[in-house]
Amino acid sequence: MSALGYGAEQQTRVGFFTDTSVCIGCKACEVACKEWNGVPDDLLGLTAESYDNSGALGANRWRHVAFIEQERLVAGDDGMRWLMSSDVCKHCTEAGCLDGCPTGAIFRTEFGTVVIQEDVCNGCGYCVVACPFGVIDRRERDGRAFKCTMCYDRLKDGLIPACAKACPTESIQFGPLEDLRERAQVRVRELQARGAEGARLYGDDPADGVGGAGAFFLLLDEPEAYGLPPDPEVPTRRLGEVWRAAALAAAALGAGVVASFASER
Repeated sequence: MSALGYGAEQQTRVGFFTDTSVCIGCKACEVACKEWNGVPDDLLGLTAESYDNSGALGANRWRHVAFIEQERLVAGDDGMRWLMSSDVCKHCTEAGCLDGCPTGAIFRTEFGTVVIQEDVCNGCGYCVVACPFGVIDRRERDGRAFKCTMCYDRLKDGLIPACAKACPTESIQFGPLEDLRERAQVRVRELQARGAEGARLYGDDPADGVGGAGAFFLLLDEPEAYGLPPDPEVPTRRLGEVWRAAALAAAALGAGVVASFASER
């Protein structure tokens, strides 16, 4: 039994629950992720869009804390509120990146997470377009794709991911996915009872367009406010329909060609 309280042999699916209501925007998760995983440095500077100086997720940033400034016309309010949210790869149940990878560079681990093997990736970019969240990116230097691994090396040693370990407010929570979902539902009800009517969960529904995410969020506003798609759907989900339609079209075309030659004779 590992320090996490479960063994890899049990194949317990684990994940992230990010409670944005307690995120303070410290970016400790970003720093911890870069340091532990050896993610290359990238240029930092004022974006002229917000106080956030790291922009977005990318090949050189696997965790990103967004600063969202909102003006609010509410009596007794100061007219502004900040929404902080640490974004990351969703480790989807139905992972388009995994389905679309032609080299086997992307695989699902014994923990249910999705990992890219950088030494196998050929830089084709199919995973980039297959991700409905726009998470995966390629490095300019060699074109290979990179994203969060949920610290797969740490999980194998019974340790929690670096970002969750570094989070000072427990905004990023890690553990068995089913346990996190139950905890998240309790937290939403608690916030709503306090008057946070906009509190909702995002990515926790197994019936959604990606079969449920392995990294889901508690939001205080609509997903679009955080730069998240409202109804994400893995594009490879419709591959069967596409291939069937293509086969029918090819069959119809073939029949038409045969009929044309037959009529000429």
